[in-house]
Amino acid sequence: MHAKTMEGLAGASMSMKLMNTPMRVYKEAERRGDTAVMEQAMGYASDFADKAEDYRKTTEKGMKEDAKEAREKANTEQENAIRKRREQREEMEKKIAESRNGDTDTVSISESGKAALDGKADSVQTGADNGISVEETADAIKMEPAIYSKSGEKAEFESGANFSVFV
Repeated sequence: MHAKTMEGLAGASMSMKLMNTPMRVYKEAERRGDTAVMEQAMGYASDFADKAEDYRKTTEKGMKEDAKEAREKANTEQENAIRKRREQREEMEKKIAESRNGDTDTVSISESGKAALDGKADSVQTGADNGISVEETADAIKMEPAIYSKSGEKAEFESGANFSVFV
């Protein structure tokens, strides 16, 4: 909250509270019929009412400044968000352009690798990967699925066994 707004609210509140005293004096003087005291009390009450009005105007000015600052802050944040989005979009466009340029790595599978994947292992091993031959790779690919127990050991099951599931 802006300082002028706080000052205006506090000042107007205090002026209205202080106006209660001359109004009470005015009512007592009215009961007694003392017009001089009544006039003097109304003068004080009028002064406090004028001060409260001045503080109200100060509050309005402060609220307008608060609103202006809030709009400026919102505009600044919006501009920052737009700038960040533009930077991100430019980065993405650069990445897309790099990937289109062909500067990326490509993977090619040799004939022996294709043969191993197809299960047609060549007897001639042209290049060993980590000491594993093409025949061993082909055998590993042909392995049947296994079931493991909770302890982590491979569980054996009969191939001719019938299983039924009731739902």
